[in-house]
Amino acid sequence: MKLYGRTVLVQDGNVERALRKFKKKIQNSGLLLELRERETYQKPTARRKIKKGAAKSRWRKYLRSQVLPPKQY
Repeated sequence: MKLYGRTVLVQDGNVERALRKFKKKIQNSGLLLELRERETYQKPTARRKIKKGAAKSRWRKYLRSQVLPPKQY
C-alpha cells in the first residue's frame, strides 16, 4: 500500500485523532494560508500595504516586550 501526499493513518478506529493530526499537518505546511490567499486577487500595492502593517505591528509588539515594568516602591 503506497500513500501519496499528506496522509494520516487511522489507528484503533480513532478518526478524531487522525483528523486532528491531518489538520495540524495541513496547517504547518502552509497549504491553508496559500488557499486563502488565492481565493481573491489582491493588487500588489495592497499586498505590500498589508505586509508593511504586519511588520509595524510586530515591531510594536517587540517594543512592548522590551519596556521595563514600573517601579513598585
